[in-house]
Amino acid sequence: MAVEASGAASELVQVVALLAAGVVAVPLFKRLGLGSVLGYLVAGLAIGPFGLGLFTDPHAILHVAELGVVMFLFIIGLEMEPSRLWGMRREIFGLGLAQVGTCIGALTLVGIALGSSATVAFVAGTGFVLTSTAIVMQLLDERGSLSTPKGQRIVAILLLEDLAIVPLLAIVAVLTPGGPETSGSERAVAIAIAIGSLAALVAAGRWLLNPLFRLLATAKAREVMTAAALLVVLGSALAMQLGGLSMAMGAFLAGVLLSESSFRHQLEADVEPFRGILLGLFFLGVGMSLDLAVIGANWALILASVAACMVAKSLVIYGVARALRASHPEAMERAALMAQGGEFAFVLYAAATSAGIIDGTTNAILTATVILSMAMTPLMVIALDRFGPRPSVSTEGLEVPENLVGSALIIGFGRFGQIVSQPLISRGCSVSIIDTNAENIRLAEGFGFKVYYGDGTRLDILHAAGAAVARAVLICVDDPETAKCIAKIARSEFPLVPVLARARDRAHAVELIQAGVTYQIRETVESALAFGEQALLTIGDEPEAASEVMTEVRRRDGERLALETAGGIYAGRELIRGNAAAAAHEVG
Repeated sequence: MAVEASGAASELVQVVALLAAGVVAVPLFKRLGLGSVLGYLVAGLAIGPFGLGLFTDPHAILHVAELGVVMFLFIIGLEMEPSRLWGMRREIFGLGLAQVGTCIGALTLVGIALGSSATVAFVAGTGFVLTSTAIVMQLLDERGSLSTPKGQRIVAILLLEDLAIVPLLAIVAVLTPGGPETSGSERAVAIAIAIGSLAALVAAGRWLLNPLFRLLATAKAREVMTAAALLVVLGSALAMQLGGLSMAMGAFLAGVLLSESSFRHQLEADVEPFRGILLGLFFLGVGMSLDLAVIGANWALILASVAACMVAKSLVIYGVARALRASHPEAMERAALMAQGGEFAFVLYAAATSAGIIDGTTNAILTATVILSMAMTPLMVIALDRFGPRPSVSTEGLEVPENLVGSALIIGFGRFGQIVSQPLISRGCSVSIIDTNAENIRLAEGFGFKVYYGDGTRLDILHAAGAAVARAVLICVDDPETAKCIAKIARSEFPLVPVLARARDRAHAVELIQAGVTYQIRETVESALAFGEQALLTIGDEPEAASEVMTEVRRRDGERLALETAGGIYAGRELIRGNAAAAAHEVG
């Protein structure tokens, strides 16, 4: 019993160490601006065999933690309706194939240049070309780029790379010394099994999963729904693995099949906590796997390999992106994000070692090269953000204001400015509009608006847009600081022209009043008051009584704003009707 208790305590120490490493390292590295991925990698190195030595078999943790990647792909799949995925087919099989094929050729040449045979260089290059899905997805998520067009193009390439692992493993089998051990008929059977497992998963997704979740929903047992969500993710991953395909691909496909289900958001909420923990565990495992002994014995070769492979892959990715008409900033970002090797390289190198193509030492060197490249990626992204090109706004085809004359000048044509324009145009007023958002300008043209590209914080633009001769200047921009800057310039340079401004909140309204605007309104105040009046009517108030209450609320709000303008944001607090006293009375 004492031995069992000692073993259980040892396992508990390891669990606590894993949690503590992530809890300490990730917030620290994010505070330093280095990102969570690098934090996990360094924490894994610290508690692994070459750090504190709390773990001796990091590969065992990696096998479990790969489920984090699987669940991440499932959640991505939930965001991809089949129609949307079909719309990405050119990016997946066009852009993806172009990048993968070109990178394999370039990385093979790098391997030959570093002294490897053609076969070993090819295997090393094909492994390095498979980008880390986990790292890239996490970085895209942190940067808020996952759902953007440029982010979706990267996702398309990653999907193609997930598909590519199957033919690449088959090529490794063909390259085995002495020829492939499997016959043509055996390979045909393996392909048939893979296609069959894929078809079975599609069939289950179309005809079984939604009825299953409807049945479980009637049981009203939350834990059963959570268990079912995990069953779908892990079951689909297992089905693909048994069919010789990627587990991540199976989970992604299951997510796509459920993307149009009414249970989609429930599934995402159930899987998300497991995804986050296991993905963090995966990065910890990668950090633990960094073999410092191998690096110490072959440091010159490994560092040269990391530098050469990342530079070559970055240049090829950039070149392919530019050849396919990506902008310079987007191509740079894609090159920085995808320059590393990935987790599928470990699978490919292990298969090559088993087949006798590479020996154990070469496998260790290649694995260390991939892991170091993964650790370098967050640093490359940070360097790109700080020193790289800023995304430029394409103003091609957009007109700038010049000698405009209008009754009103609207600055900013987002959701607020568009509504403001309607009563003016309906009364036949001539309206000039400027905005700095090129996408908004192009979109507005489709709805019959003429919007000029111009920055309202520039005096020359205001003159060109007709601010001096307008009967009113309407500031409708989103950013509070920009609105305040425009207000100050307009009141200083055009003192006879009334300035009306949109305020973000009460504090911003006070600042605009102090800047001298003629009229300001908080962007949510009217909708909130209308909503409150409707609430009174809904709970049974008479229309006349509700109207009287709203008049009183408006009076108090205006009086309070005047006090705040003179005495600060906390002045006039006694005019606010709070519910604390009533709540205390109910408790008593």
